[in-house]
Amino acid sequence: MTLSVCIITFNEEEDLPRCLASVAGLATQIVVVDSLSSDRTREIAIEAGAEVSSRPFEGHVKQKQFALGLARDRWVLCLDADEWLDDELRAALAELLGREQQQGPEDDGGPVAYELNRRTSYLGAWIEHGGWSPEWRLRLARRGRARWAGVDPHDRLEAEGTVGRLPGRLNHRPYRNLSEHFGKLGSYTDIMVARRLEAGERGSLAAMVLRPPGRFLRMYLLRAGVFDGWRGFVLAVFGAFYVFLKYAKLYAATHAGAADRDRAG
Repeated sequence: MTLSVCIITFNEEEDLPRCLASVAGLATQIVVVDSLSSDRTREIAIEAGAEVSSRPFEGHVKQKQFALGLARDRWVLCLDADEWLDDELRAALAELLGREQQQGPEDDGGPVAYELNRRTSYLGAWIEHGGWSPEWRLRLARRGRARWAGVDPHDRLEAEGTVGRLPGRLNHRPYRNLSEHFGKLGSYTDIMVARRLEAGERGSLAAMVLRPPGRFLRMYLLRAGVFDGWRGFVLAVFGAFYVFLKYAKLYAATHAGAADRDRAG
């Protein structure tokens, strides 16, 4: 079996052990690219036998592409530190690697990459609606046949060739609590607004007013978030607030800049 696992980290001492344990016995190489953590993340990774590189964070896409470039094995599995494989997905991955080991190293005309069905745990329960599930993410690919793309913080792995799907679930716990979720909304919208300003986009009052309710209705009603109970309601509210915050920051940045220019003139 030849499988490299690539993970980027920053202060992940709580989640990283579970992620590493889920690939134990499958990975022949574990690559951890750490963004100068101040906790025990590096030590935990080294104790698990990972090859650890320290590198200042330059964005999700660049960081993950750097980690991908360190992989040496035929197949590469890209994970976040807050993700872990369930037993069914582990078995499916082991079967794939074992089958290819018997067939030899040459391509057999099958998929060059696989999507995994990610399942999110939020405040103590699995979320199955609201646009959160099913959530197929391309995470497994032959080395050299995929690369990271997208616009930070929304990265994506793109493959060159046929893409298949593996059974099982890629478990995910993106937020430990409501405070962490709220805090990440601020940092994510900062990144998005900076990118849109660079592209010359201007904020609009109409978008700030109309788009947040549209996001809430889509998540809570059209995508059945209501069936996830109070957690589905919270996620829909946070989804709407994310949209509001993004357009409010964009509007403020463009109009504040115009006001500054007027004063200077």
